[in-house]
Amino acid sequence: MTKDVQLDSPQTSDIKQPDVASAPLNEDIEEAILFAKKYLEDLLSFFGLNIDIYATTEDHEVIELDIPSTHLNGFLIGHAGDTMRALQYMMSSALKSQNFMHTRVNVDIAGYKKQRAQRLAKEAEEWFKEVRESGKPKELAPMNPADRRTVHQAASDYGLDSESAGFGRDRHIVLKPPKDEPAEDKKAAKTSQETKD
Repeated sequence: MTKDVQLDSPQTSDIKQPDVASAPLNEDIEEAILFAKKYLEDLLSFFGLNIDIYATTEDHEVIELDIPSTHLNGFLIGHAGDTMRALQYMMSSALKSQNFMHTRVNVDIAGYKKQRAQRLAKEAEEWFKEVRESGKPKELAPMNPADRRTVHQAASDYGLDSESAGFGRDRHIVLKPPKDEPAEDKKAAKTSQETKD
């Protein structure tokens, strides 16, 4: 015959969990920058990299962490920047868990992102010319968010419209020719040009 034994243990409702959601957000961006810098430096020290990371913000919204060039660049960047994006996500999660208001982080390793953005913008010029000459929309291959942002900005600078379409890993950009100016604007432009002549 078995007997059920009730142990004197607290009920789960009796255990108080820390309420992170009700804790006030830390709005000090300087403190968030210092936390992110130290966190990433500590993380990299596990790989034997004792380096000083350059940490700043340009717009008081996104924390910029620049890791200088080392012998582990390829390892830290990963295939097409996957490891670098994972580090970025980890940094953002760490800031959220510490109740920082500023949790958007951009991690760059040895200028990789800047160089990639420049190459992509140069490559995109061919796509822009094709759309402008044909007058037809062009769907691009799926891209990560940073690459899409670069192409959107470059398209806008080139005078084209662009929009993101699709979901998840299939999210891509559709480039569109510029919308025709309304007839009134064309008349005004023509009149303005005639008065200059």
